[in-house]
Amino acid sequence: MMRHLPDHGLPLIQLKEQRRDLVVALQNRKGPINGWELMQIAAVQQAISAFEEVIADLDAMEAETTGEAA
Repeated sequence: MMRHLPDHGLPLIQLKEQRRDLVVALQNRKGPINGWELMQIAAVQQAISAFEEVIADLDAMEAETTGEAA
């Protein structure tokens, strides 16, 4: 059964797709990976982690509000 996942208006899916595209591009090329490419992936990953924390906080606040109303 699918659980309803609220849309928090955050670009989480787009960031995950961007990370995937960066990683796939690195996998498909030959030669060494430079620092700039690694920094791009790391920056996107940090943004993903931050958004996931915000979403967890929003979900917890919503659960508290729903629990208080019951």
